[in-house]
Amino acid sequence: MALTAAFAVVPAHAQQADSAVPVQAIQAAAEPEVYLPAGTEIPLKLTQTITTKGDSWEEGDQFNLVVAADVRLGDYVIIPQGTKAIGRITWLTSRGAFGKSGKMDIELEYIQLGGRRINIDGTYRQEGNGATLATVGGVIAAGVFAGFITGRSGELPQGRELTATLESNLPVSLPKGASVATSAVQAVTAQPVQGFQAAPAPAASEAPELEQ
Repeated sequence: MALTAAFAVVPAHAQQADSAVPVQAIQAAAEPEVYLPAGTEIPLKLTQTITTKGDSWEEGDQFNLVVAADVRLGDYVIIPQGTKAIGRITWLTSRGAFGKSGKMDIELEYIQLGGRRINIDGTYRQEGNGATLATVGGVIAAGVFAGFITGRSGELPQGRELTATLESNLPVSLPKGASVATSAVQAVTAQPVQGFQAAPAPAASEAPELEQ
């Protein structure tokens, strides 16, 4: 689904020097001519364990993830590490008799950035005891539907890394005169045009870790 609002990005040093400048003034200087392209990979991590064992999870249930690393366009962070993401269980069956293993399909649906839902793609199947993960339709080619361990519950543990892709182009507003040429990386933040002010993107050493 195409997005009509552009996301403005501002270098961290500019935020520190001009912290008193209203966000509207920054937005007025921005020129939304750049896109984070559809198909851009977004690394995600589960923040909870999903399993076919018992009655904890059912088809249609949503689950939470976070962006595992900054998604950048040149020198600019467009999707900061720690951004919340949502997925859904689209099919689930518990383990059964005669060695039948528990199975489930999951779909990565969207990230929440500046109060907006940014649609993403990514469909996975888990079967067995969590040792094997395959994609349906292929975000990652990882031995698709091969080598499943049977007779056990399927599980995706907290902290499991998954990869989604951006469903459509994401318009981005850069400060006037800025370019996306890659050079020394600057810590910057993404700011939706409609008034959201994000905190500075954390340095890699300060990135929050998932509880094990």
